[in-house]
Amino acid sequence: MADLRIALAQIDTCVGAIDQNTAAILEWTRRAAGEGADLVAFPEMTLTGYPVEDLALRASFRRAAWDAAADVAAQLAREGLGHVTVVLGTVGTSETALARGAGAAEREVSGSPADLPTNRAVAIQHGKVVASYDKHHLPNYGVFDEFRIFAPGTEPLVLEIAGRSVGIVICEDIWQDGGPITTLGGLDEAGHGIDLLLVLNGSPYEEGKGHVRTELAARRAREVDAPVAYVNMVGGQDDLVFDGGSFVVGPDGAVLTSAPQFVEDLLVWDLPSRAPAAPGAAGTTYPTGRVAAPLHPDEEVYRACVTGLAGYVRKNGFRSIVLGLSGGIDSALSATIAADAIGGQNVVGVSMPSTYSSEHSKDDAADLAKRLGADYRVQPIAPMVDAFQGELALEGVAEENLQARVRGVVLMGISNREGHLVIAPGNKSELAVGYATIYDAGSIGGYAPLKDVDKSRVWALARWRNNAALDAGEIPPIPESSITKPPSAELRPGQTDQDSLPPYDLLDEVLDAYIEHAEGRAELLARGFDPEVVDKVVTLVDRAEWKRRQYPLGPKVTSLAFGRDRRLPVTSRWREPVE
Repeated sequence: MADLRIALAQIDTCVGAIDQNTAAILEWTRRAAGEGADLVAFPEMTLTGYPVEDLALRASFRRAAWDAAADVAAQLAREGLGHVTVVLGTVGTSETALARGAGAAEREVSGSPADLPTNRAVAIQHGKVVASYDKHHLPNYGVFDEFRIFAPGTEPLVLEIAGRSVGIVICEDIWQDGGPITTLGGLDEAGHGIDLLLVLNGSPYEEGKGHVRTELAARRAREVDAPVAYVNMVGGQDDLVFDGGSFVVGPDGAVLTSAPQFVEDLLVWDLPSRAPAAPGAAGTTYPTGRVAAPLHPDEEVYRACVTGLAGYVRKNGFRSIVLGLSGGIDSALSATIAADAIGGQNVVGVSMPSTYSSEHSKDDAADLAKRLGADYRVQPIAPMVDAFQGELALEGVAEENLQARVRGVVLMGISNREGHLVIAPGNKSELAVGYATIYDAGSIGGYAPLKDVDKSRVWALARWRNNAALDAGEIPPIPESSITKPPSAELRPGQTDQDSLPPYDLLDEVLDAYIEHAEGRAELLARGFDPEVVDKVVTLVDRAEWKRRQYPLGPKVTSLAFGRDRRLPVTSRWREPVE
């Protein structure tokens, strides 16, 4: 029996762009067929984009998705590619009927708009949708709320393709013990199990998750005694980033082939015939293919931030970005991420000096823009601040905040006039403790590329990006002084962040324990943190929830990001007990 050639198509789709997603599925299927693929697998909910959230509840959306699946089947048949089996993710309906549609394609018809949606995989062969599978385990934790939206499936699916048995499951189905994996691990009357377990995934990126996926897939491969082919989507979708990294693992847990992260890719691998299961016979030898080199942890996080911003810009119809350039590290790194995402020529950097802005900050901002090839502008804010002060006569913190908010108004004005996306350069540490003026240049806009990156990591990413440039024989994009000088909002003479906050290395350590690990005051003190530091940080975090609710979207890169991952009431009188 000849090898079964499998192609894993990790592609970038957009929620709701059913026509564009359909065109991408057709194009990548053609590529796979050109490489001799018998089976082409696409990620979870490829046809609709993922996550669709409450769009799945609309019967009109489900009908459009099913019509598109039928159209894919019919188009492939017209092009002479009906012999290729295509497995793709879409949305289904828990109570459905099949009606004969145009040509030989079958189309799903919802019995009622009230029918519950399902997270579905469909198999296409010879111009028809020939089989479907509904995801059994619906995640209801972290960024996921599928249990609220979808109805669970109950039946397994095994496809027969060229004499091979291919079991199909979707993402969370391999993360939970039991369910369809247990069924697929059984043997038929002839003593044969499945030849391959195919997993369709929409697995969001978070640092360190890659090896967790491969270790889990290896465990499932041993359970079903067959290779596991894991195809994952790639690209940015609102505050989620999908990193691809598709792979195949053998029954012994070894990675046989893998795709790179953060790029679209077609991973092709040949499934051989099983060796005879006779006593003393040698086991099946599975071929190896290309294996993507792992990324340095800082490069991985950096590329996740770039991917998230690029996806948001492109999928929402923007062509350019504007942000304030202060000369500091946050705006410098954000501008560099923007330049890597859409090209430096499409980035507008605005220096908005006030009475308290230092010359070195203005010089650093200009130097950064030159290195990036960005459109650099200078808009002094002193006359605007003076106009407000002539009417309001603010003092102290109110006067400082006025300067910051004027900068936000300037950026939004430029955005409205010229159509740029405003990005906020604030980081996770500042967002955690509320160390930002609401509606200022650091928190205003549509997207925040550093929202889930703490201050200590900001410096590490800046260092990595500059070193990567040096390794490539290029000029480092970020001025060295932006990295080394003490951070400051420059809203009063001699101001630094550490006037108001603990040193960032200490602050980030406390924040990690309190936020990422949900430890209370007693646990923090048991770790050895100073009580005064603990009480200050905990109080700042608890009081800043209202600011976080108003902050722009930003890419999730850690195990717990503000927003979907951490949901706390704004109005709350709970305070950590002081013993």
